Amino acid sequence: MAEIKNRSSCRKIIVTACLITLLGSLITSFALAGDTLNRIRKNKVIRCGVTEKLLGFAYQDQGGEWRGFNVDFCRAVAVAVLGDAAKVRFVPLSAPQRFPVLLSNKIDLLAHTTTWTFGREAGIGIKFPGVYFYDGQAFGVPASKKKVKRIEDLNGMTICVEKGTTFISNLADIFSKRGIKYTPVVVDSQKELGEAMKTERCQACTAERSVLAVLRAAVPDGIKRYKILSGEISKEPLAPAVRRGDEDWLTLVRWVLFALIEAEELGVTSTNVRTLQRTSTDPQVRWLINYSGERGKTLGLKPDWVANIIAAVGNYGEIYERNLGKDSGLKIERGINRLWKDGGLLYAPPFQ
Repeated sequence: MAEIKNRSSCRKIIVTACLITLLGSLITSFALAGDTLNRIRKNKVIRCGVTEKLLGFAYQDQGGEWRGFNVDFCRAVAVAVLGDAAKVRFVPLSAPQRFPVLLSNKIDLLAHTTTWTFGREAGIGIKFPGVYFYDGQAFGVPASKKKVKRIEDLNGMTICVEKGTTFISNLADIFSKRGIKYTPVVVDSQKELGEAMKTERCQACTAERSVLAVLRAAVPDGIKRYKILSGEISKEPLAPAVRRGDEDWLTLVRWVLFALIEAEELGVTSTNVRTLQRTSTDPQVRWLINYSGERGKTLGLKPDWVANIIAAVGNYGEIYERNLGKDSGLKIERGINRLWKDGGLLYAPPFQ
C-alpha cells in the first residue's frame, strides 16, 4: 500500500510540475506579445527598412526629406503607434540585406518592394500583414531593339536581374518551360540594375513592372530610349513584412493598411477628414474615423487613430497618386491597384 501511495504522490508531483511549466511558458508567451510595440513606444521611434533610392517608393529629396509610397506607409504606422508621422528612422536596404536586417531585430518594419511568398513566410521567420501593391515581373529593353515586342523575342539574350529576388527563379522556371534561352547577369542592387539599364550592360533587364518604370524614368530620355514589354511572367504581390512571433505588431500593421484602403472607399481624405469627424451622419464613416480605436484598446490605439493617419498622410488613393500616379512624375496607372468596386483588387475587411 505504501508503494502505491508513493507512486500516486510521484504522479501528482509530475503532473503539478508539468502544469507549472506549461503555465510558465504561457505567461512568458503573453509577456512577449506586443514586445515590438512596447519597445517602439519606449524609444519613441519606428525603425523602418525601405528600398535603396527608388523614385516613387523611397528616396530623399533635395532637402533630405524622405518621400515615396513605402515611406508614407511607414509614416502611417508611426501615426497609429506614436501619434506622429515624423517619428520614423528610415533604413535603406538592398534586396539581399532586407531579410537578415529584419530578422536580426535591427528594424521593426520592412516596407520594401518585397514579394509575399509561401517560402518566405513559412521558411525564414517573417510575416506579411497584407498586400499594399500588386505587380508582376516584366522586361525592359532598349527601344532600338524594334523587333523585340514580346517575351519570346528575348531568346538568346543576356538579362540583368537583381540578386536576392524571386525574379531569378521565375526566369529559370518560366523560360525553361517556354523554351527560351538566355544568359542571366546577376547584379547586387536596384541601383546597379538602374545603371545596367542606363549603360545597356545587358540586352534586357527584369524586375517588377513598376520598378522598371521608375528606373527608366531615371535614365535621360528614358521613355524614348527604353521600352517595357507587354506581359508578365509572375504575380508579385508586394507587402510590408514583420518578424514572426509578435501578433500585436502584425495586427496593428495589417489594420493600418486596411484603414488606408477603407478610408478611400468611404471617401475620407486628408482634406475632409476633420470636417467629417464633426459632421458626417454615415454610420460607417463615423465608426471608422471616430470610434474604431475602441476595438483596438489592447494595442494602445486612440479612438480616432484612423482619422489621425488620414490627416497626416492621406488615404491609399492619395498616397498612390502622389507618389506613383497622376500627381507624380511617373504617371503609373493604378490598374489592379484600384479599389474592388472600381475593378481592382483592393479590399478591406469590416472595422466593427
